[in-house]
Amino acid sequence: MIYDIRHVTTYEYENPVSFARCTLRLEPRSGSGQELLSHSVEIRPRPAERNVRRDFFGTLTESVVIEAAHRTLRIDSRSRVSVSRQPPARDASSPPWESIRDIAFEATSLGPASPVGYVFASPLVPVLRPVSAYAASSFAPGAGILEGAVDLMRRIRNQFRYDPKATVISTPLAEVFDNRHGVCQDFAHVMIAGLRGIGLPAAYVSGYLRTIPPPGQPRLQGADATHAWVSLWCGAELGWVDFDPTNDLLVANDHIVLGVGRDFSDVSPIDGIIVGSPKQKLGVAVDVLLVE
Repeated sequence: MIYDIRHVTTYEYENPVSFARCTLRLEPRSGSGQELLSHSVEIRPRPAERNVRRDFFGTLTESVVIEAAHRTLRIDSRSRVSVSRQPPARDASSPPWESIRDIAFEATSLGPASPVGYVFASPLVPVLRPVSAYAASSFAPGAGILEGAVDLMRRIRNQFRYDPKATVISTPLAEVFDNRHGVCQDFAHVMIAGLRGIGLPAAYVSGYLRTIPPPGQPRLQGADATHAWVSLWCGAELGWVDFDPTNDLLVANDHIVLGVGRDFSDVSPIDGIIVGSPKQKLGVAVDVLLVE
């Protein structure tokens, strides 16, 4: 499947901004069933500096400096991506989860694909005893790692309420877990915290999700979304398998990966600082169009 993706982010400021420094992580990745065919980013006002690098996790990261005074900042990212994935069946056999836990801790590599880097707490995903206990109830002794992860994903989907007004990215994980509501980033963080709490390596994935309108209704422009899900290392044979707890899905061809990290703080699509305005209004529109 080939997708054209447009991601437009607009910041409107109450007062003129004299300086802005932004970090962009807007280029979709290549690898793991996905190939980037083209990518461009247009920024207005025009930046004085643009520098590109790959971060530790392999995500293309662009640093942008804007020195012209402005009241509106518009970042227009366009990409074409080919996606072809075949996830394992939900009921596929897999190694016992305890063996995967033990192998992950014995890993000798410290590279970005090594499971050991995703076992420990990270800035937005502390290891909390109640969350660990919640996850542990999905992993009976000797159960396959896929079986346990699918059950945990299903429970989060059924027991947590999607509510975009309930949290912001700084809402503590403990509060999200106690109140049982939030958005995709929150559900991914909860699942990751639970998996790490029982010793399993889990990564945070940032990307896009193609939405399909109900039968007979038109597709709304800008109605697709940035999204977040979980990647779990399931051993050398299965490798990294992706789970979407917001929708109770093993990730296949409707998901497009932007970046992978320990949590949202590693892969935020846009972050940065400004000088000159105490208030701002943020607008985000995403279109994920199937080309063929």
